[in-house]
Amino acid sequence: MADNRTDLAAKLPLLEAVARRAGEIALAYFRPGARTSAEITYKDGGSPVTEADFAVDRFLFEAAPALFPDAGWLSEETADSAERLSHSRIFVVDPIDGTFAFSRGDTRWAVSIALIENGRPVLGVVHAPAMEATFTAAAGAGARLNGAAIRVSTRPSLDGARIVAPRGLAGYFARSPHHFDLQTRTPSLALRLADIASGRNDLAIASKDSRDWDIAAADVIVTEAGGVLSELEGAPLRYNRPESRRDMLVAAPQSIFPESLALARAVSKGEI
Repeated sequence: MADNRTDLAAKLPLLEAVARRAGEIALAYFRPGARTSAEITYKDGGSPVTEADFAVDRFLFEAAPALFPDAGWLSEETADSAERLSHSRIFVVDPIDGTFAFSRGDTRWAVSIALIENGRPVLGVVHAPAMEATFTAAAGAGARLNGAAIRVSTRPSLDGARIVAPRGLAGYFARSPHHFDLQTRTPSLALRLADIASGRNDLAIASKDSRDWDIAAADVIVTEAGGVLSELEGAPLRYNRPESRRDMLVAAPQSIFPESLALARAVSKGEI
C-alpha cells in the first residue's frame, strides 16, 4: 500500500498540470465582471451549461486518462455509462464547477478532478484559475493550497464557528444560539469544501442533490487536511456507485464534526 500511495502522490503534479491547462481553456471564455463569451444553453432542470464546459470536458477526457489508462470516467458533461462500475479506478470530473458564476463573470468557479480508487478519492485537484487558487491532495500525503500545506481550523466547539449554510436557511443560522459567523455562500461547492480544508471556514452544510463530480476532489482535500466530509449517516463517502446524487452533506474539522453532524441531522428533520 505504501508503494501504491507513493506512486499516486508522484502523479499529483501531473494531474495538477492537466487541471491548470483545463483552466486556461476555460479562461479563454471567461470575462471578469461580465457575461462569458461562450454560448450558453440550459439543461432540463434549468441549470446553465456553456461551450466552455464542453471544451474543458473534451480536453480532460483525453488528457486525464493518459495518466491512468485503466481508469473509468464520470463527468458532469459526459453521458454516464454503467461500464464505469467495472473499474476499480475512475476519474470523477466537473469541468467547470460553478458554471452560473462563470457565465456571469464571477471568479468563484473551479475545475475539479478526482481519481477514485476502490470507492474512495486518492487524488484531488480543485483549480480556481480566476482566483489564482489551486487546492491539491493525495491520500496519505496531505493537502496543499498553491503548494503550501493546509489544515482545517482548530476550533473546539460550534460556538462562534464560521459557517456556510444551505440556501434558504441562512436566517436560522444567523439566529442560532451558537452565534455562528455566517459566511458568504461560494457558488462552487468544491470551493466551499476546500475552504474548510484551508481553515478559512469551520463548517459547511450543503443541501441534498449535489453530485459526485461536485465533491469528489474536495473530499480527499478535506480529509488530508484533517477534516471530515460525509452525508448524514456520518460514514466516509463511497464513489463509483450507480447513483451519483448525494444527500445533505456536512464538512468540518474532526474536532467539531460530531456536533456538526448532529446539527445537520436536526436541520434535515426540520427540528430547527
